[in-house]
Amino acid sequence: MAQSKIQAVYMRGGTSKGVFFRDDWLPATPAARDRILMRVIGSPDPYGQQIDGMGGATSSTSKVVIVGPSSREDCDVDYRFGQVAIDKPVVDWSGNCGNLTSAVGPFAIAQGLVTAPRDGIAIVRIWQANIGAKIVAHVPMKNGEVVEEGDFELDGVTFPAAEIKIEFLDPGGDGDGDAAGGAMFPTGNAVDVLDVPGVGPIEMTMINAGNPAIFIDAASLGLKGNELQRDVNGEPALLKKAEAIRAHASVRMGLAKTAEVATQLRPHTPKLAFVAKPASYVASSGKPIDADTLDINARIFSMGKLHHAMTGTGAVAIAVAAVIPGTVVNRLVPQSTGSVRFGHPSGSLQVGAQARQKDGAWTVTKAIMSRSARRLMEGSVLVPAASFEKSEA
Repeated sequence: MAQSKIQAVYMRGGTSKGVFFRDDWLPATPAARDRILMRVIGSPDPYGQQIDGMGGATSSTSKVVIVGPSSREDCDVDYRFGQVAIDKPVVDWSGNCGNLTSAVGPFAIAQGLVTAPRDGIAIVRIWQANIGAKIVAHVPMKNGEVVEEGDFELDGVTFPAAEIKIEFLDPGGDGDGDAAGGAMFPTGNAVDVLDVPGVGPIEMTMINAGNPAIFIDAASLGLKGNELQRDVNGEPALLKKAEAIRAHASVRMGLAKTAEVATQLRPHTPKLAFVAKPASYVASSGKPIDADTLDINARIFSMGKLHHAMTGTGAVAIAVAAVIPGTVVNRLVPQSTGSVRFGHPSGSLQVGAQARQKDGAWTVTKAIMSRSARRLMEGSVLVPAASFEKSEA
């Protein structure tokens, strides 16, 4: 039985990689679509390697994106992001990938979904359908094509490329999607203390900004905030503790009925991050990071492991939390001017947010960051016929 071909584009966006599809390249039925996407990526894989698929056996490389014409008059395209679990038959559509967001505009332009200027900057209005949020991408153009090569350097990506500016509009607002729906602070508080079974009382900020996120002090995990992946991912007890905090906070945020459901069916969001005052360290590339160049240190967990850099939506959440008085992040940068530079395992990154206070409540109107994106391969992915038979059964 011959394999079937499905048109696809393999792209890097920020510090992530994923397989991109137009919505009309895939089955319309969610169950059939998800089964095929898991097979494309190579999941579930009990070996944890995704050898028989396009995935790279990390949370940053086990991703799929679907883009199509927008259902909204104020946007150009609808964008859906799927985080594919490596060892489980799960595609988590609950949140966004801020890194791969940077590749959505270039993909949409290349596919003719957006009319772009021959030269200059193309403005692509993106509706993030998972979380019900509007994002604006500023994509450089030259001679009618997206500019991919350039001198913009992003820690966590080896080679420089063209800069793409991303604006997350109203990142803490009431979205139409599952992840963003509700207030910026689901509990109504900038800081809460949650008694986590098996862990104890943990002070945290639970926030909806880009994606649902949880911020705790690094000391809550017995850490300093300047750790690399090797310092954390080889510690099963530490990872179990972090997941317990994340799962029980998910329930408190109204995102899962139980901690078990959060772990099994909603592994992608919310994200758990820990922050600390600046401390010098050597990044995973060997690059020295000077504490004097940072406002804070930040690390984030993704799919049960410490992320190799920083998720894009994690960066957005940091920027938002930094400008809201009383949050765990803001306490470390109380004089934030709207821009914060934080250290992560691969280096450092600067992000910004615009906020205003009205009637005693804080509103964040925009969060801004720069990323880059590049096509890695164009063509078709091959899917064994059995995957189609099962999805049609």
